[in-house]
Amino acid sequence: MHRHIVAAAAAHVPLVAAAARLPLTRPTPCSEWDLQDLLGHLLYWTPVLAEVGRRSGHGPADGPEPAAPVTGDWPVRLHAAREDLVAVWSEPAAWDGTVTMGEQVPAAVIGGMVLGELVVHGWDLGRAVGVDPQWPAEVLDATLTAVSAMAEQGRGMGVFAPAVEPGPGATPIERIVALTGRDPGCRR
Repeated sequence: MHRHIVAAAAAHVPLVAAAARLPLTRPTPCSEWDLQDLLGHLLYWTPVLAEVGRRSGHGPADGPEPAAPVTGDWPVRLHAAREDLVAVWSEPAAWDGTVTMGEQVPAAVIGGMVLGELVVHGWDLGRAVGVDPQWPAEVLDATLTAVSAMAEQGRGMGVFAPAVEPGPGATPIERIVALTGRDPGCRR
């Protein structure tokens, strides 16, 4: 799956540029998050997941997710953090062995989570800014595999909502976001 990280992240570039021109109060497909919350989540998790992948970090702090500031040069900071994340997780060695994410976890599990974060939050960001991000079919197939493998655990941890029925003829991205509890037909 490491070979899909670059393409998964590439879709974020025009989405972040669009977000930089919009009010941070704009809604997202996640009912409890506005654009500022989504960007704060990305600004927090992107460097954390890069540190975990290079084995220099131990994952998130205990307790609620701290709010990352979406101020000043946030697009530049997010771009740099995303480039670092891509550099780490596109290397095959990052997916070997274990990483520390509060506890020892197979690195491939966290790598799959990184792929899922890039695609699912790219979709969230796209819905918030009114752009349909595009990913190659092989990226979506790999993401569907990764998200399917972690969906029940994600629901148990409260990071995924109950799955939504995507409907007949659903596209891969619709099936991916439905697994995380998002409405694939949501247009914000």
